[in-house]
Amino acid sequence: MPTADCSLFHHGRIMRCLTYLLLLPETLKKSKKLPGRLPACYEILTLSLSSTKKKQQKEEKTTKMAAELFSAAGPNSTSLANGTTVADAEKAKEAVCLANSGGNTGGLSSGSAASTPTSQQNINNNNVDPPSWQCSHPTLRERNALMFNNELMADIHFIVGPLGASQKIPAHKYVLAVGSSVFCAMFYGDLAEEELEIHIPDVEPAAFLILLKYLYSDEIDLEADTVLATLYAAKKYIVPALAKACVTFLETSLEAKNACVLLSQSRLFEEPELTQRCWEVIDTQAELALRSEGFCEIDLQTLEIILQRETLNTDEVVVFNAVMNWAVAECKRQGLGPTTRNKRDVLGKALFLVRIPTMSVEEFANGAAQSDILTLEETHNVFLWYTAAKKPMLDFPLTPRKGLSPQKCHRFQSSAYRSNQWRYRGRCDSIQFAVDKRIFIAGLGLYGSSGGKAEYAVKIELKRQGATLAQNRTKFVSDGSSSTFPVWFEHPVQVEQDTFYTVSAVLDGNELSYFGQEGMTEVQCGKVTFQFQCSSDSTNGTGVQGGQIPELVFYA
Repeated sequence: MPTADCSLFHHGRIMRCLTYLLLLPETLKKSKKLPGRLPACYEILTLSLSSTKKKQQKEEKTTKMAAELFSAAGPNSTSLANGTTVADAEKAKEAVCLANSGGNTGGLSSGSAASTPTSQQNINNNNVDPPSWQCSHPTLRERNALMFNNELMADIHFIVGPLGASQKIPAHKYVLAVGSSVFCAMFYGDLAEEELEIHIPDVEPAAFLILLKYLYSDEIDLEADTVLATLYAAKKYIVPALAKACVTFLETSLEAKNACVLLSQSRLFEEPELTQRCWEVIDTQAELALRSEGFCEIDLQTLEIILQRETLNTDEVVVFNAVMNWAVAECKRQGLGPTTRNKRDVLGKALFLVRIPTMSVEEFANGAAQSDILTLEETHNVFLWYTAAKKPMLDFPLTPRKGLSPQKCHRFQSSAYRSNQWRYRGRCDSIQFAVDKRIFIAGLGLYGSSGGKAEYAVKIELKRQGATLAQNRTKFVSDGSSSTFPVWFEHPVQVEQDTFYTVSAVLDGNELSYFGQEGMTEVQCGKVTFQFQCSSDSTNGTGVQGGQIPELVFYA
C-alpha cells in the first residue's frame, strides 16, 4: 500500500475507533433491546464498563480529550467525530497532558531519564509517552534548570579537568550559546566544533558546573574554595555577570591572610577594583599579610611589585623575613633544596628590593647578617654603611618606606577637668561607632592625668555584636596636659561600613583625669563619616556627650 494510502487507512481506523468510544453509551442502550450475542468489539467495550461508575466517567472524559487533541492536530480535520468544533487546540493538549500525568508533578532527576507509565499510549504512534514534566514546571526558567547537568536531550559533552581527575558533563548547545559568546562561536560560528566531546583540561569541574548552572538557571552558588576557579571560567567564556559576582564575593571575604594571593589573581584577571582593595589590606595590615601562608604562594612578579610598595605599613625586618619564607617555598615548588645559592637564584633581583639598610643595626646584626643569604662582601658593606663616615655603595634601596599616616577622629569639642572627677578605679569607658566607608581602626586616643605627669596601665578592646575583634594591654605616660595619648592595637582591624562597633578602655592609674565634653553624634573626617552612640558596656560615665575615649585612630 502506498505511504499516503497507508496514512489515510490508519487515520480512518483511528477515527472509527474513537467514534465507537464516543457513541458507546447509545450503543449499549440499544444493545439491551437486541436479542442474542453482541459483536466481539462490543463485548470488549462492555467488559471495560464493569468497573465503578467513577472510573467510567474518568475514562470517557480522557477519551474525549484525546479525540479533541487528535482532531485539532489532524491534517484535514477541524472538528470531532460527533461534530463538536475544537476552539483551542493548545488548551486541549494541556488537558490531555494533565490527564495522562495522573496528577503527578514531579520533575526529572539530573542526568537520568524518568520512567514512563505503561498504561498510557501515544495516539499517534502507539509508543509509551514520557511523563509530563513540562506541565509541572510552568516557567521557562524552571524547565531550563531541569536540563542542567542532565543527559536528557544533551547534544554535547565536556571532559573537564586535568587528565586523571576529569569529569564528563552533559550540556545543550543552544542554552550555552545563548549565555556565552564563546560557546556561540564554538557551536554555531564559522569554525564550529563538530566533535561530540570537548576537552577542557584547564578548568576545574566544580567551577565549570557553577558556570553551567548559572547559564541554565541564573543561579550563582559560590564557595571560598572554588571562587577563583569560577572567576577564571567566567572570564574564559565571557560571562560578565558571573565574573562580577565572583569579584564581589572575593571583596567581601578579603582579609590579610589571603590578600596577597588575591592580589596576584586580580592582576591576572585584570580586575582593578579588586586589586585596589587588596592593596588597602596589604598596606594597612602589612605585617599580617606578609607573615601569612598565602604570601608564600604568590608568583615572582607579584612578589617584586609588593617589595617595591612605598606604603607598606611595617618594619623592614618583617619584609626581609617574609622574603626568606617565600624563597624556601619557591625552592620546594621547583624541586630544589633550600640552599643559599638556590634561594638567591629563585629570588633574583627581588632580593635587592628589600631595604636592608633601613633596618636598625641590631635588627640587621641579629637577622639578615646571620641568614647566609648575603655574601660576606655584602654583609661587610652594610655594616660599614651603618658606621663609617665614608659610606660604601650598596645594591639595596637606602630610603625607608613612607608607610601610612594615621588619621584621627576627635569626637569632643572641648575638654575639662575638675578636682573631684574624672575617676577611673578600673571601671570601663565605652562608646559605639559606625562609619560610612570601610576603614582600619589602629588604636584610640585617651586623656591622661590632670594632676601632672602620670603612667597608666590600660586595656583597650574592639567588639562587633559582642564578639571581640582585637584587644591590647599596654601602658602610656601622660604629661599632665589636656592632650590625647595614642594607644595602639597590635594590628589595625578592618571595620566595615554601616555596622556599629564598640570600643572600650579600662584604665588603672592616677584617678583624676581630663574628660571630654560637648560631644558630637556625627563627625566628618576627610572622606569618612563617623556616627556615635552610647554603649551599654560603659560603667564609668562615658557617653556621646562626654567622658573618655576622645579619639579613634584609623587608616582609610
